[in-house]
Amino acid sequence: MVKKRKAFTGAQCTAEAMRQINPDVVAAYPITPQTNIMHAFSQFVADGDVDTEFITVESEHSAMSACVGSSAAGARTMTATSANGLALMWEIVYIAASTRLPIVMNIVNRALSGPINIHCDHSDSMGCRDSGWIQIYSENGEEAYENTIMAMRIAEHTDVLLPVMVCQDGFITSHCVETVELLDDETVKNFIGEYVGHYPLLDVDKPVTYGPLDLFDYYFEHKRQQVDAMQNSVKVIREVFDEFGKITGKHYDFFEGYRLEDAEKVIVCANSSAGTIRVVIDELREQGQKVGLLKMRVFRPWLNDMVVEKLRGVKAVAVLDRSDSFGAFGGPLFSEIRSSFHEETEKPNIIDYIYGLGGRELDIAQIKKVFAELEEVKTNVGERVRYLGVRE
Repeated sequence: MVKKRKAFTGAQCTAEAMRQINPDVVAAYPITPQTNIMHAFSQFVADGDVDTEFITVESEHSAMSACVGSSAAGARTMTATSANGLALMWEIVYIAASTRLPIVMNIVNRALSGPINIHCDHSDSMGCRDSGWIQIYSENGEEAYENTIMAMRIAEHTDVLLPVMVCQDGFITSHCVETVELLDDETVKNFIGEYVGHYPLLDVDKPVTYGPLDLFDYYFEHKRQQVDAMQNSVKVIREVFDEFGKITGKHYDFFEGYRLEDAEKVIVCANSSAGTIRVVIDELREQGQKVGLLKMRVFRPWLNDMVVEKLRGVKAVAVLDRSDSFGAFGGPLFSEIRSSFHEETEKPNIIDYIYGLGGRELDIAQIKKVFAELEEVKTNVGERVRYLGVRE
């Protein structure tokens, strides 16, 4: 194995992973801030660096429709999108999962309109949380690269056969240059392996039907099979994480802690915010404060037991949600964390902060404010759902 260091944007990291995977088909439509991924990948296609059939379609709805067709035919299939593009795919996103097609889609997280906003929040992918897709989140470009490679193995496992979203923050990760470590092509090729389609539509000796009418006589059972597949993915994700970790020398987990061992106050978050929070944690630790971070890598499937185990003994938890659930009690990540502790007799006091909508910056002062407020939350919860960085 050979590792190479590059100064890459998150978009370039994702395109590089796609080049090494060398999918049979990619269908995509440009949308900011995802476009840079497909710009880079289309250059690989033009240069003959991949064998991919690259389909330029007239909309994101068509992009996912083409992916469904190619995956059903037995082709290894990938795509990418953002925000309103994902929303336009909505109908076909559900069809891809319901048809059990192992498509990997990179989501460059961006606020959903309206008003029109091209900057980061997580309203697009969180809006898809019940669509039947596995969801993996990336703190930086290197994680986006690694998660994309692992996602292919997870999706195509015969015990899973579900599509996977790999998410990274729009502009913050996708357009910012960092030094990253990438694997050599042969290592990735060997890790991914050859793909053999499961009941391919083009196998004329064993004809199958995709997308038939499915009424009350079988629909319920097919939904139950999706549940089983998502439950099966827990074991598969763990195995893929461990196998890939032996290659990279890293540890991958559904939830990853930073200075959690004796922490009394903990922030839970996803994606790029974790890096900024670590800086604050190190500073506050030097001042004697027992603070820590729990970073979510996998949102679907959700692991209740792991959340409880990671946060056991913590006195106060602040969940940072970069999307809001209008009419609900708090954001989507907060709802899951709080639910995980419902049956526990001993639990931390948990509050939620909605933050960063439409690309609003999360700075060091705001993170210090959260940890300061958690000191009071240890004994008095107060307002359960709060807004961070908004002008009231």
